[in-house]
Amino acid sequence: MNIRLITTAGLLLALAGCTTTTPSLPSIAASNPVQDRWQGQSAGRFFAAYGPPISDRDEGGNRVYTWRGGYKNVTVTDKKGAKKGKLFLSCKADIVTNQSYEIRAIHILSDQPGTNGSSYCAELLAPPEKAS
Repeated sequence: MNIRLITTAGLLLALAGCTTTTPSLPSIAASNPVQDRWQGQSAGRFFAAYGPPISDRDEGGNRVYTWRGGYKNVTVTDKKGAKKGKLFLSCKADIVTNQSYEIRAIHILSDQPGTNGSSYCAELLAPPEKAS
């Protein structure tokens, strides 16, 4: 009887180790506050606010604009406030539009830690709403 119980328990443990779970969609797709802010907006508004694209191409019925901007020099300090040097910040992204020039997606190609968080592109292109 003990052999059966031990064998059954071992078999169940082995099967439990083979079980896979599919993570939910939000954990697969990283949050993109820039896309959340601009998706559905006119690309003209984006380029008027942040400057023109550096190139564009057709891709699967969409137009993809490569944009780079947000150039900024910041002074880096240590925890005590002493200056450690300067850092040059910028952002680069592919902006996918449909035939109506509406932004369908924004893919960040180059990003750096920002002055207030982990993404300079998010700080620049999707700043928090100001309370009125």
